[in-house]
Amino acid sequence: MSWKTLSRILIGLAIPCVGVEGHPNDSGHKSREIVFPDIDGYHTMSTDLHIHTAFSDGSVWPDIRVKEGLRDQLDAIAITDHLEYQPHQDDIPHPDRNRAYEVAAAEVEEEELIVINGSEITRSMPPGHANAVFLDDANPLLKDDVREVFQEAESQGAFIFWNHPSWLNQADDGIPPFSDMHRDLIEDGLLHGIEVVNSKRYSKKALRIALDHDLTIMGTSDVHGLIDWDYDVHEGGHRPVTLVFAKDHSKEALKKALFDGRTVVWKDDLLVGRKEYLVPLIEESLQVTGASYIEDSSVLEFEIQNTTGHRFILQNASEYSLHHHAAVLTLEPYSKITLSLKTLDRLDRVQMPFTVANAVIAPETHARITLESSID
Repeated sequence: MSWKTLSRILIGLAIPCVGVEGHPNDSGHKSREIVFPDIDGYHTMSTDLHIHTAFSDGSVWPDIRVKEGLRDQLDAIAITDHLEYQPHQDDIPHPDRNRAYEVAAAEVEEEELIVINGSEITRSMPPGHANAVFLDDANPLLKDDVREVFQEAESQGAFIFWNHPSWLNQADDGIPPFSDMHRDLIEDGLLHGIEVVNSKRYSKKALRIALDHDLTIMGTSDVHGLIDWDYDVHEGGHRPVTLVFAKDHSKEALKKALFDGRTVVWKDDLLVGRKEYLVPLIEESLQVTGASYIEDSSVLEFEIQNTTGHRFILQNASEYSLHHHAAVLTLEPYSKITLSLKTLDRLDRVQMPFTVANAVIAPETHARITLESSID
């Protein structure tokens, strides 16, 4: 065991940690870790690929970003300080734009937390701001011509995504200003994703752009201060993350999954993603832990366990009415609920379809799942 690993364990034991509601750890405190199940042969990696440090306009040293990521049990973070915007340069002059990444990467072993080299391309609209992650060297991106910046990032194999497209400073009506330049960047393979969630903002128009133009759906904290303060972790909040479905827990597999668009975004009590990834994720998150009839009746007790820190709002979409609950019900994080189904006939197996009111697969379109079980 490395000294850093041991230090992390000792700090976790010494400092009370408050986080996702309803999931106490062994010390009795609520846990803040961001954990979702694996799906369909993929490993689910929790990531935050847009964060800032004091090396651009953030308030903290890069090692703090690593410590926050470890406390949230993230799988990967990207250090994405601004290339062109350097408000602290009089106090922290650094001609090497890779330096923040180097400081962060030196703080942790990759099996604990993958740290990715990135930069925020900071330009007026169009194209606005974009993140290039998995860079080899950020310095060659310091060019005047913005298209040449994207080309340089692409030549290094970077994954590039459009940041906060509904940011009021560059979209005064809150609607992403999708331009001919954005179309050209997409067509030329220079833009691969878009943030549908940035900080506390969700943009259904950005989701529409992602679906229409085959862009990877992204969600990030874009944190500048402290995660705990900005996202009220002490009150059960959490940072927005991109859940990435990778073949294994490695930087290479993560990068491949991002290019392939295998993502779901988690923000507050909202999940956003393509149907082929979001539905399996929800169905793995909600486990049927019991199904049996009440004595000789035709009322079936159907028990569901939520294995995640996400609060699910479910609407009964089955042919069965519920004996004790309304058609819309809430399943709290890390909790169980027992539904009493009026099946009329005694069945050997039951299927329960639900509409998930806080899971979105397209603008104004909610995910629909089916939970099923044999009956004891």
